[in-house]
Amino acid sequence: MTTAARRLLCMTAHPDDESGAFGGALMLASQQGFETTLVCLTDGQAAHFREGAEDNGALGQKRRAELKAACEVLDITRYEVLDYPDGQLAHEKFYELVGDVVARIRRWRPQVVLTFGGDGGVNLHRDHIVVSMATTAAFHWAGRPEFFPEQIGVAFAGERLTPYTPQKLYYSSTPFVSVRARPELNGSPTVPWSLSMELGPLGERKFQAFLQHETQRGVIARVGDSIREHFERERYLLAAAPGLLHIADDAGLFEGIRED
Repeated sequence: MTTAARRLLCMTAHPDDESGAFGGALMLASQQGFETTLVCLTDGQAAHFREGAEDNGALGQKRRAELKAACEVLDITRYEVLDYPDGQLAHEKFYELVGDVVARIRRWRPQVVLTFGGDGGVNLHRDHIVVSMATTAAFHWAGRPEFFPEQIGVAFAGERLTPYTPQKLYYSSTPFVSVRARPELNGSPTVPWSLSMELGPLGERKFQAFLQHETQRGVIARVGDSIREHFERERYLLAAAPGLLHIADDAGLFEGIRED
């Protein structure tokens, strides 16, 4: 079993999601002694910004290297990139996708899980929506042995899997409108927030982590100054917690965690 007393899992769809959406929380978790695990479903090889990559495979390899560099800036304990097709998660077999997330929860046993909300985040990406749905199902199923019973007792990353239920699930809340050139989407419903975290000096480190994704610097050029707020604070919505916790009583991402 993992030996760290406090553990966090962040589920994303593409390299750069970890920095742009969750970088502040990941760094704060590390500072507070959490073991942090990042699982990214794709290598981002279908991205719009390509920085001269000759084909999808070359872009995917480049983005994997960028992710490694960003994880070092964010002090992430471990990361894993799965082989799902970028831009096509909505066409994958959903139950199998949930099973892959369940296996990671059962292996790394996080008390806190972070992922996107169902709005798709700042760029309304459908891959973000799917990772939100899959992570939500996995959060609630990982502790129940009737779901994916074939995993129980199977060796995975050096340990045998057993059911495990995390304690808190949070969705990233988007604090500004869509960056896509579709103004009609700017009035679309977005995920509200229950917690707002001012990042202070960590905001600059979050920005530096995002800059490790050299292939995606066109995003910053397109969005301009509006992106600065995104690196100054992060907002989250509490989506699941033990007992009858009122959302207004949740004092922070890592508050009320029982060490196990």
